[in-house]
Amino acid sequence: MRVAILAGGLGTRLAEETDTRPKPMVEIGGRPILWHILKRYAQFGLNDFAVALGYKGEFVKRFFTDYAGLVGGLSVNLASGRVHHHEKAHEDWQVHLVETGDMTNTGGRVRRLSPWLKDGTFQLTYGDGLADIDIDALVRFHRRMGRAVTLTAVRPPARFGGILFDGDTVRGFTEKPQAGEGWINGGFMVCEPDVLEMIDGDGCSFERDVLERLAAEGRLAAYRHHGFWQCMDTLRDKRQLEELWATGGAVWLDPAHGLRPSERRMIA
Repeated sequence: MRVAILAGGLGTRLAEETDTRPKPMVEIGGRPILWHILKRYAQFGLNDFAVALGYKGEFVKRFFTDYAGLVGGLSVNLASGRVHHHEKAHEDWQVHLVETGDMTNTGGRVRRLSPWLKDGTFQLTYGDGLADIDIDALVRFHRRMGRAVTLTAVRPPARFGGILFDGDTVRGFTEKPQAGEGWINGGFMVCEPDVLEMIDGDGCSFERDVLERLAAEGRLAAYRHHGFWQCMDTLRDKRQLEELWATGGAVWLDPAHGLRPSERRMIA
């Protein structure tokens, strides 16, 4: 099953980072958030990806074309130019990097990926969200529901703590709850290929024009994920993810699902 990643947006709310690179290339623990997303899928045996590029897409191309030579140790013979890699450090991934236009909407980007997606059920997510979602359980749920699309519903972390009152007296404070109010679309979708026929051009919004129509037709399912989920919309979000990485809380990378020893040390 191929995985499609929408990685072409402008990332205007993270302008401190995205003035010089696209949001999916903003790093957490020294690796782009896009790498973390692909790694999560790969831990469940999914290693064939189609990435929709847009704003500053050349940065994404450069990362993947240089990846094998930059990860891990190597020895260089300066006389001959021969390079010997000390270990196989690169991932066993097939990554299709597809230019989809700087201003193309989300549905239009999915449509431009259709040559890589039209042959069967595919996964779809955004290039700025991390979760410890069980991908196998998500797929089983999608099969059981039999709908055109299953999205992952999440409750975003609350931004603020609360006050405990006793009348007009403050008795204490509550920490920020694990999840805020209400459910939202957290990405990590499973789609049947017939949804590609619902997209009529670059201006189509996958959320408004496809998902809302499917909901009205009773063809959209929601898999409720009660675990970790965090998007990287702002500099504050990036700092929170960096802190989780630095303190061993990167739960979206599960050592039980194929992390190499060097990667386990990185998040220990």
